[in-house]
This record gives sequence, C-alpha cells and structure tokens, in this order.
Amino acid sequence: MTAPHGIPLPGNRWDLLFGVVPDRPPTVSVVVAHYEQPDQLARTLAALAAQDHAPHDLDVIVVDDGSTTPPDVPHGVRLVRQADEGFRLAAARNAGAARATGEVLVFLDADTVPEPAFIRELVRMPALAPDVVTVGRRRHADLTGVAPSADIRDAASARELPEPAWLADAYRDSRNLLDADDRSYRHLIGAVLACSRVMFDAAGGFDESFTSYGGEDWEWAYRAWLRGAVFAHVPAAVGWHDGPDAAGRTDAVATAKNAEALRLADLIPVPGSRPRGIRSAFVDVAVTPPAGASHAQSFVSVDSVVAAVPGAEAASVADVESAEGRYDRVRLHLEVLRPLRVSGAGLAAEIAAMGERGLGELVVVDPGGVPLLRVVARRARARAQRWGRDDLFPVRRETVAGVEAVGGEPDVEAYLGGWG
Repeated sequence: MTAPHGIPLPGNRWDLLFGVVPDRPPTVSVVVAHYEQPDQLARTLAALAAQDHAPHDLDVIVVDDGSTTPPDVPHGVRLVRQADEGFRLAAARNAGAARATGEVLVFLDADTVPEPAFIRELVRMPALAPDVVTVGRRRHADLTGVAPSADIRDAASARELPEPAWLADAYRDSRNLLDADDRSYRHLIGAVLACSRVMFDAAGGFDESFTSYGGEDWEWAYRAWLRGAVFAHVPAAVGWHDGPDAAGRTDAVATAKNAEALRLADLIPVPGSRPRGIRSAFVDVAVTPPAGASHAQSFVSVDSVVAAVPGAEAASVADVESAEGRYDRVRLHLEVLRPLRVSGAGLAAEIAAMGERGLGELVVVDPGGVPLLRVVARRARARAQRWGRDDLFPVRRETVAGVEAVGGEPDVEAYLGGWG
C-alpha cells in the first residue's frame, strides 16, 4: 500500500497542526442533502457562493432525496436526485460522495447555513493530514424569512436559539476532541462534517440501511475511528441550523431517540453503546489462542480471558484478519501469546484504560518480562498500515495482577469446577 500524501499524526494529536496552512487551497466537494426545503436550500447555496475559499476549488453537489418538485440550483451547482423511499440521508450522502471530485469532502444539510469562513476553517486539517475528520460548530436560529442574500452572521445573531448543552460540554471537556476516545463518535454531527477522500474511502460510505432520522453519522464516525481517524472539533467553522436542536422539537423525540439507540447498540459494540447483556451483532474484543498450545491450554487461556474482560469473544486469527461479518468492528485484538490463566479484575481495568491513555498496544508480561498477551487497538493498526510506520501510537509493557502463565497441561475439570 502506498502511503497517502500529507502529515501522519500520532494518536489524536491534531493540535500539532496549529498555525499550519496548506501550501495551496485544497479542492473541496460539498455534498448538500435536501428534501422539500427550497427556501432553506437557497440560503445555504447563497452562503456557499459567498465562502472565502477559492471558488474554482469548490465543487457543490445538491442531492435531493425525492422532493416532489426538483429544487432550483444555480449555474455551476450539480444536482443529483434519488427516489423518495423514506428518509435516505445516508444514501444521499453516498450519492454525492460518489460524484465528488474534491480532495476533501464536506457534508452539509440544506437547512444549515455556513458562515463565510466555514469551508476554509473546516477543511484545513483534513487537507494537511488526511486522517483528520473535522466537525464544525452547529448553531441554531429561527431563519424564517431571512433572504438568501443576507449575511448569516448578522441575520442569525438576533434570532439565535439554544445550542445543545451536552454537546457544548463535550467539546469543552475534551478540548475540542483533542482528548477523544472510543465513545467520541457521538460528538460528530453529519450536518457539519468534513474528511479527506482518503479517510472516506478507508471508512467506507454511510450505511444505507438507515432510513429514518438519526444515527447514520455516528455509525459512520465510529467506523472511521476504527480505521484510524483523528477527530477534531473546529469551533470557528460555524453553520447555522434553521430551527432548534432535535431535543427541543416534540415529545416524539424520546421514541425516535430510543429507536436510534437500539439500532446503534447492535452496530457499535463499544462499551456505552452495546447491550449490557445481550450479544450485539459485532465483536468488540476478539481473543485469539496462543500458537502451538495444546487444546486444553488454549481453552483455559481464552476462556479465562473472555470471562474476565467484558465484551470479549473467542476468535481465530483468520477471523480477526478478515475483518468481515461479525469481526468487521473488532476494536481490540487480544492475542494470547503463551498459555495462561486470568482471574480478578486487573486485566479488564487495564484494557478499559487503554482508550484514556491513547495506547495503540498493551503488552502484559510476567515478572521476568516475558510477554504473556498483547492487546492491539485496531485504530492503531489501521493507521500503521496506511502510513507504513509503527510509531504513531504508544506501546505500554506491564505486569497485571491476575494474569499468570500456565506451565504444562492444565486440569480442565478442576478449572471448570473451581477447585484448581
């Protein structure tokens, strides 16, 4: 694999790009999803025409999700239409991305009006470092009756509505996602999102089985994270959404949010999203047996790990390497290197802390320093494969209480019975 052009960032360190600008403005394709919103679309397209990004490097594609009447778009804006077969926002975004020519893709909704610096601010980091996925600041205002020619900054300031506090708090507490972890996909909003073509292709398109409101952006963001994405919030990239946040609209939101959470529980197996007891459709932590071990040694090793680590499931190396079916979203590969037995909560605690520490790999060793097992983050492995280097995430070696080597053939009956 040929490494992409750009800067390979360690961990989630987008802050290393402070003050750095591309040598030239990147070519950008903006995919605007639309359905029966002619007035809102007119404002958004006028605002895109007023961007301070070089116009000849800006490709705007409107994807209409089956409106009764095709929307009017200005000269130079491409229009793509798909049949009205439900709320097919995911399919609309994919249709736009398939026709995009830009090095950087921006996803914008027709009811979200960008300020003049929106494109320039949002695409700077993906243009420099193709692993970066940026999310702008979506603010809210009642834009009813605002003319397309109006400066959105002036028009919206007198009509501003509350921003969702949970999202603002998340950006503040994570330092604009600099401290992102495995659950930070929840803070990427598809209406103000940008990524490189390299990252979009690595993650794959949006899941077109989403045919109702919500969740398709989080599901995509999680897949991007597993494939090595760097998450960054860009508060200077402001888009004004026409109307309140979804949480402030109707009582039916609770039902819709439950449907979204149930759907994502099956698709995103990370703790905090997956079911607490029911098995989800995908494996989160895959445990593979030690090479060359006896059947009994492998059984005790893998079984004790699976019992000790929430979300862990037994797998073969071929399963993990295929990354297909239930193994498409393996977050951590736990490779048992030598026959062992795990007891207590020590290993589970160390694995849970990997995300907080930003580790790419944890090697558990015995007191003499001999490796017993290795836990590899798929995100780190994907980044290493893309760039052809293994120094982009830290590796930690340590002993862990309750992880002990097993010498010789174990007594499986005693292990299962609990007396040895």
